[in-house]
Amino acid sequence: MQMMNTLWESKLPLPLMSRGKVRDVYAIGDDRLLIVTSDRLSAFDYVLPNPIPCKGAVLNQTSVFWFNYFKNSLKHHLITDDVSQMNLPDQIVEGYGELLRGRSMLVLKTKPFPIECVVRGYITGSGWKDYLKTGTVCGYKLPQGLKQCQKFPEPLFTPSTKAATGHDLNISFEEAAKTIGEKKANQLREISISIYNKGAEYAASKGIIIADTKFEFGELNGDILLIDEVMTPDSSRFWPKDSYEPGHDQASLDKQIVRNYLLDIKWEQMPPVPELPRHIIEKTSQKYQEIFQKLTGKHV
Repeated sequence: MQMMNTLWESKLPLPLMSRGKVRDVYAIGDDRLLIVTSDRLSAFDYVLPNPIPCKGAVLNQTSVFWFNYFKNSLKHHLITDDVSQMNLPDQIVEGYGELLRGRSMLVLKTKPFPIECVVRGYITGSGWKDYLKTGTVCGYKLPQGLKQCQKFPEPLFTPSTKAATGHDLNISFEEAAKTIGEKKANQLREISISIYNKGAEYAASKGIIIADTKFEFGELNGDILLIDEVMTPDSSRFWPKDSYEPGHDQASLDKQIVRNYLLDIKWEQMPPVPELPRHIIEKTSQKYQEIFQKLTGKHV
């Protein structure tokens, strides 16, 4: 992949709705959005100075895969990821078509819910740390004696705030219900756990454990739609099934490689943000592509 296709830093000549840590969102008329996924990578709420080659394409195409996989289970916002079918202005297709191809999607514009719907299938990460301190995970009282990375008897729905800047904060189901209403909170919990179970079952058939993931949803004409990214290496924790063993950290197929490096060099998680060495960049890119190939059987 050439460098011009690896980076995505330029703005399109379209109304820019938002530029997040990874995604740029443009308005297409009043009812549609163009989401462009860059190779930017964030860790500990900071965008790192080094892009990860192929990352944007992996994230975009992984989400497209899952949108199509779940299309008979629930509604979603994806219209198309085929640039030739997006009806974009000619100057956009002619000037940016190659850059958009594989890393963009045209979607319906919805009203996003102000919470993230996290589903945890295994006790790991911040959940493991909380369990060691309190015996609970996000308000759920758990049995004593659980091992690190052990599978829960049933997945836990642990919503969080959706922070514009800084850290998302875990909240209880009751707090989520106060924010969006009890009926909607129950609906999002039921949908989230259902598609997590379905996705985790499929991934397991490909040799991958989805330890946890987060979903986002929006409303349109009274319907709840799955939006944003779905079960990607950025929004999920992937482990290789063949080496899984509870009681310790697992091998990573996601950006945990970068987090571990930053922890190893004892970065204090404040500016200046350190440069990544080439071997970490290459290993991370390789892992992103590996997870995509395992899930879909395709190459980006």
